[in-house]
Amino acid sequence: MAKYRTVTADKLSEGDIGRQHTLCGWVENIRDHGGVSFIDLRDFYGVVQVVMHNAELLHAISREDCIMVSGIIEARDEETYNPKIPTGTIELNCSSVTILGKVHKPLPFEVATSRETREELRLKYRFLDMRNKKVAKNIVLRAHVTAFLRQQMTSLGFLEVQTPILCASSPEGARDYIVPSRRFKGKFYALPQAPQQYKQLLIAGGIDRYFQIAPCFRDEDARADRSPGEFYQLDFEMAFATREEVFAVCEKVMCETFAKFAPQAKVTCAPFPVIPYSQAMLEYGTDKPDLRNPLRIIDLSQFFMECTFKPFIGATVRAVKTSGRMSKTFHEKLLSYALSIGMGGLGYLEVGEDLSFKGPIDKFIPQPKKSELIALAGLRAGDTIFFIADTPQRAPVLAGKIRQELALRLGIIEQNAFRFCFVTDFPMYELDDQTGKVCFTHNPFSMPQGGLAALDGDPLEVLADQYDLVCNGVELSSGAVRNHDVRIMERAFEIAGYTAEELRQKFGALYTAFQYGAPPHAGMAPGLERILMLLTGEESIREVVAFPMSSSGQDLLCGAPCEVTEQQLREAHIKIR
Repeated sequence: MAKYRTVTADKLSEGDIGRQHTLCGWVENIRDHGGVSFIDLRDFYGVVQVVMHNAELLHAISREDCIMVSGIIEARDEETYNPKIPTGTIELNCSSVTILGKVHKPLPFEVATSRETREELRLKYRFLDMRNKKVAKNIVLRAHVTAFLRQQMTSLGFLEVQTPILCASSPEGARDYIVPSRRFKGKFYALPQAPQQYKQLLIAGGIDRYFQIAPCFRDEDARADRSPGEFYQLDFEMAFATREEVFAVCEKVMCETFAKFAPQAKVTCAPFPVIPYSQAMLEYGTDKPDLRNPLRIIDLSQFFMECTFKPFIGATVRAVKTSGRMSKTFHEKLLSYALSIGMGGLGYLEVGEDLSFKGPIDKFIPQPKKSELIALAGLRAGDTIFFIADTPQRAPVLAGKIRQELALRLGIIEQNAFRFCFVTDFPMYELDDQTGKVCFTHNPFSMPQGGLAALDGDPLEVLADQYDLVCNGVELSSGAVRNHDVRIMERAFEIAGYTAEELRQKFGALYTAFQYGAPPHAGMAPGLERILMLLTGEESIREVVAFPMSSSGQDLLCGAPCEVTEQQLREAHIKIR
């Protein structure tokens, strides 16, 4: 016999009418009508109305008290039905009530409207915020999605393996969280930014298909789609696998996950579109293209070399074409947006019924060139085309922002849809902004396309066999075919300024393992929080984390980071300076 309750809110129905039941939960609302009082009792599973005909039962009870009530389940009067809750046709006629946990202080905010409270206060009292049904719903969804992902990966023959949390610091990627060692004076562990090296070592050790819901730790600033401190990812790796085989696993898991948890939405079917990085930057102005947006960017740099508009001559010129003419107010607001993102202006042309042009830069385009522009841009009567001109580095990015802003303002982004794609063929190397030296663009463990021979030419022309998974303009994952050949690894790191000795010191485990018959392998790691952000439609990643840090990287609930004792510092051989 249960000590506290005989049923939870989700199990109650009209079939329980006439039965004695005991429920436990929190007082969500109190309505005192003199001779009769009502309590909305909320537990983890739902809400039940409790009716009290004895005024003494309500004595000393306040909102958010944790209570136990007993009584007979009765049918409500039809005119008092509440269609908003599953138990809206029944109520518990209370015969006894026990306060299990009393509220002793004023509530810092109303639980029902906690999401409208400033975030710092919500996080300080996160245990109250969790009682909000929307917050709780996100936590429950996370648990269900995580369980489903595990089920999917196991059914595909992947083995779940936990990799270490205390590891060696890596010189690549984001900033490490470091952990001082008590036993080894002056030495430090690091929390893993990702299980990158360990999962490759598992493959080298003969594990054929590995996965885990992996915790990752990076000391970086927060933003809407990035949680400071820690995050989780569906990390998986496959031996003897090509890029296409990794894609096939990803497509199956993502399609089934989004179909299950967003059944009303349109989801891209496999195979997902594959877009090379250079094409993505040209047509979308970003390596994270939102395919719900039908607008495309075109390159008109060469065309404007032969026109008389000086700001465009010699510049990288991109254009975005839309259907329909815009009002003067529309153009003014779009220009204001363009100026806010650092553009000097925003030229445009409207196409008339006779295919003539009207707009600020019409007079700078020679008449013979106008038909050429119509052909290049595929212009038709009623179209409007916008021009973005800047440096080769800035023009694509600015064009991407104008493309997205135009689609938002025109209301042409596909709704209730999840549109996936893979972005591939990233540059292996780039020039460091500060030193001007060649460095890795992304993951240094990616295989260069073309192998060792590809590393004999211009490093900036080398493409990595690396790929990203993108959905609705959000990067969900990066991945790669890994570099498992010691000779290629030595040459790849040499180009980035590492000597063979530095390679052995900094990446010794992988360097050694790859000298003992490592198989070709590939993998990726979709981010769990970003998947949940898309499924829930939340704008902040902190809304899908049970105990998130604040935007400043603090745990406001438990007070981390915090000071430690002098004794703790001495044991870790640390002195604050």
